[in-house]
Amino acid sequence: MTDIFISYARSTAVQAQAIAEALRGLGYGVWRDDEIPANRAYADVIAERLNTAKAVVVIWSADAAQSEWVRSEAERARAGRKLVQLSVDGASLPMPFDQTQCADLVGWTGDDTPGWKQVVGAIAGLASPSRPRDEAARKGAPKLSVCVLPFANMSGDAEQEYFSDGISEDIITDLSKVSALSVVARNTAFTFKGKSVKVTEVARELSVSHVLEGSVRKAGGRVRITAQLIDGAAGDHLWAERYDRDLTDIFALQDEISEAIVKALKLRLLPEEKKAIERRGTDSAEAYDLYLMARQNKWGGNFGVSRNETIIRLATRAVEIDPAYAGAWALIGNAQASLRFRFGRQDVDGSAAIERALALDPDLAEAHAAKAEHLRHEGRYDAASEEIEIALRLDPETHEANYAAAALRFSQGRVADAVPFWEKAAALIETDVSSVGMLLTCYTALGDTEGTQRAARMCLTRAEAILAQDRSNGMAMGYGAGALAVLGEADRCRDWIRRALLIDPDNQNMRYNFACDLATHLGDIEGALGLMGPYLAQVTRSELDWTKADPDMNALREDPRFQAMIAAAEARLAAAESAPRV
Repeated sequence: MTDIFISYARSTAVQAQAIAEALRGLGYGVWRDDEIPANRAYADVIAERLNTAKAVVVIWSADAAQSEWVRSEAERARAGRKLVQLSVDGASLPMPFDQTQCADLVGWTGDDTPGWKQVVGAIAGLASPSRPRDEAARKGAPKLSVCVLPFANMSGDAEQEYFSDGISEDIITDLSKVSALSVVARNTAFTFKGKSVKVTEVARELSVSHVLEGSVRKAGGRVRITAQLIDGAAGDHLWAERYDRDLTDIFALQDEISEAIVKALKLRLLPEEKKAIERRGTDSAEAYDLYLMARQNKWGGNFGVSRNETIIRLATRAVEIDPAYAGAWALIGNAQASLRFRFGRQDVDGSAAIERALALDPDLAEAHAAKAEHLRHEGRYDAASEEIEIALRLDPETHEANYAAAALRFSQGRVADAVPFWEKAAALIETDVSSVGMLLTCYTALGDTEGTQRAARMCLTRAEAILAQDRSNGMAMGYGAGALAVLGEADRCRDWIRRALLIDPDNQNMRYNFACDLATHLGDIEGALGLMGPYLAQVTRSELDWTKADPDMNALREDPRFQAMIAAAEARLAAAESAPRV
């Protein structure tokens, strides 16, 4: 039986983990949703754990107060007379929970504060520790922990980077399923990508006991992977191996590496953990490779019709090879939705592919994120929010889920609430210039000068890296020009705009971003209106809704010419939406 069930919004996952560890140190058995077995349905596990818990700790925050999941869990706990409430940001509690005592843990860092004593006292009235106080936890003895550094691409072809990154990500995911091992998140580990680092310094910086590093060489149908596990304190090799295999053996090879690390650390791999590690989205190495290529195009390619069509071609080939590959179906659905709602392609929809992905794997976070994006484009924000909550609970480290969460909040005009999710998305994939560009917009709107400058520097770095590989990438030029303007390089910004419009004059998304740059950062209203006219003449409903919410358009809103453009777009779309379908 679980002593304590913890309910929280995804934005307070760090606080939830700290509170859970503190309670475990007091001898309580604590459960939160990062422990859902891979073979169990999410809702079933939640209901089961809520029913058996002796106490339910609800961590209230602004996001939690708006979460249907948290409110539902809190209501069941209240009905069962086992609710313990605490607040980590001082936000107002929803009714009727504002009528019940709530401990103040704003800024709590693990100290024995009055708020923490209140929490512990309330729990003690509901549950007794199920085991003696953990002496090791009380003394702060470190748990075995590992950072998986991004494996180096040794293929001699920069375009194979997607494959070495995919291997690294999969090993991180596999090791994260071992309950006795703490694993550094992908977004933190990948900050060391491409850098020459000393393993002992990485271990010290991240407070981990071990570091795994390696390399991948892929050529034709063969792959060579080298890996070495290093003691973070002494710098000694605990385990090292080189594998030369056919590409068709890639999944078995990943399993071998993960299990070898567990063995080297003298840990015991539980049967359910071994089963979870061996659970893959596909058994086909070829389908897996196509999926990785499609995903690379999604977050590193030039945004537009062509990119989405490329994603669909690659992922469609993957599902032709393995029709049960849910991840590939989710990619197809997301790309098709983008074509429909952002580019006006009425011949595609995306909902069928997304539902196929969910039918194949109801616990796939990427599929729920894709559905959320589809619902957002349709203007169904409440339904989209529910899907995002599910996606984030299933996998808070999923880029797609964080991106969808940010986009929804931004569309609702909740700029400040979008920031943590854009930050997380940007950290998860280093080629994602879009999330960083949106951070630039958000911090500018919020008047956060330091955040704006930091986002601009990061945005320019990413844009320049992309343009070094593809000089015609309109997305990189659109966001990069804005970064230049913020950093005081107005002439260079205008030069990028001139060259980009010559190279890719029909890229409407790029034109929109340039209009934002001119209006918000350079004060060029005439130039911005000149770009927005053709854009609004063919804008879709979803993109028009985005334009209305975008604070980068604020400088134009009172201009009668802009208002006329918006009105004309509204009339055109209303006529099209009311026209009988043939």
